[in-house]
Amino acid sequence: MSANTNITSSMNDKRNAWLWGFTPQAELWNGRLAMIGFISTVLIEVFSGKGLLHFWSIL
Repeated sequence: MSANTNITSSMNDKRNAWLWGFTPQAELWNGRLAMIGFISTVLIEVFSGKGLLHFWSIL
């Protein structure tokens, strides 16, 4: 029982580590950055009154 808790606690210590590849840490960072991008897009649309592509004059 104690061996499992040691593995779990060591993974929690490295939860925010910047690791490359297909790791749980990479998925956490991917999700965080996606949330920042989504919120940024919504805020641009709310404050400018234009969509993201119109804001950048792409459309």
